[in-house]
Amino acid sequence: MTDSPAVLSVDLEFFTHLPAYRNARGRTERDDIGLAAVDDLIAVFDDYDVSTTFFVVSDIAERHPDCVERVAAAGHEIASHTHRHRHLTTLDEHERREEIDRSRTLLEDVTGTSVTGFRAPSFDTAGDHFSMLAAAGYEYDSSIVPCRSIPGWYGGEHDIDSPVPATQVQSAAPATITELPVSTFPGIRLPLTGTWLRFFGPRYTTVGMRLLARRGICPVLYVHPWEFADLPDVAGVPNRVYWHTGSWMRRSLLRILDGPFEFITARSAVESATESDGPASSTTSDTAVGGQ
Repeated sequence: MTDSPAVLSVDLEFFTHLPAYRNARGRTERDDIGLAAVDDLIAVFDDYDVSTTFFVVSDIAERHPDCVERVAAAGHEIASHTHRHRHLTTLDEHERREEIDRSRTLLEDVTGTSVTGFRAPSFDTAGDHFSMLAAAGYEYDSSIVPCRSIPGWYGGEHDIDSPVPATQVQSAAPATITELPVSTFPGIRLPLTGTWLRFFGPRYTTVGMRLLARRGICPVLYVHPWEFADLPDVAGVPNRVYWHTGSWMRRSLLRILDGPFEFITARSAVESATESDGPASSTTSDTAVGGQ
């Protein structure tokens, strides 16, 4: 029996990129917390024969080009997570365009590979999101979490669970962009990964993945390198950021990888959906997703 496809993507950002850190009272002298975990992730993915997508904050590629080069050399897809990991709705139009355009150009220059995917920090997008992505040359976006409304975070706007043309998210969106939503647990509609994996544990995530697979849906997950690190105690950073990071998260990753899934890149998931003439989907509101 063939394993079901799933996407276990990596949002390649550091602890200091977190809005929760930027808004904190304290500071750490280290600006690369999470860097060492990238090589650990590459090694684990190699052991499990996993191909995945790293959505990279491109100022990491600027400061640590060898790190991003190693990710690409290991056969993983490189996609954009903006240049500085700033919430796009807090920026003006010129600044948003720079975050979107500059990151793609820089990542392509560093890796020598084509960058076609994008994910917004905290899944926070503005009304011109899809048009800006299309103008910059992207082909797919993964900035929607179709979860229930989580006050102060995101959710409540969308009801899609598989790749769809961006026009089904926003009627005025360019037809060239596909939306790849991040997965939620069926029924309760909470995200399968991110903070929710660390709150509820790997069994919660793997059960949700199996339920989605039974419906013919490719689960789309995400993790961060800083979650696998031993984090410094910084005054003002919420406790939820520290909860079940480090060794707990490393064990949980192996539990997920041990499941009956073939882990593929985000681009492969989009291409498979396109080749199958498009999955069933629900029409959503005419506004792009908001962030925390």
